[in-house]
Amino acid sequence: MQRVCFLLKVRRDRIAEYRERHAAVWPEMCEALSATGWHNYSLFLRDDGLLVGYLETEDFAAARSGMEATEVNARWQAEMGPLFESLDGDRPDEAMKPLTEVFHLA
Repeated sequence: MQRVCFLLKVRRDRIAEYRERHAAVWPEMCEALSATGWHNYSLFLRDDGLLVGYLETEDFAAARSGMEATEVNARWQAEMGPLFESLDGDRPDEAMKPLTEVFHLA
């Protein structure tokens, strides 16, 4: 099982909206994430907008491509994209660059 952690940055003026949207994630989005191999998925948001994401999956590349193929993900990314800083033209899901794990206590 791969453990994946990534960082993104939510715009300061959109933090409240980001929190609200994640308090009511669409059921079909949750179903798609589960069906494509995203497990134990969590998002942590600091008050300055730093977003830390964590998930476990058998194959992160396959999990990402599985989500990319879903219609619900395209809608979610289109709605969430404007809430982030520094995406360089990417959608939020494309900007998720995994951090290198340097320690794990099993």
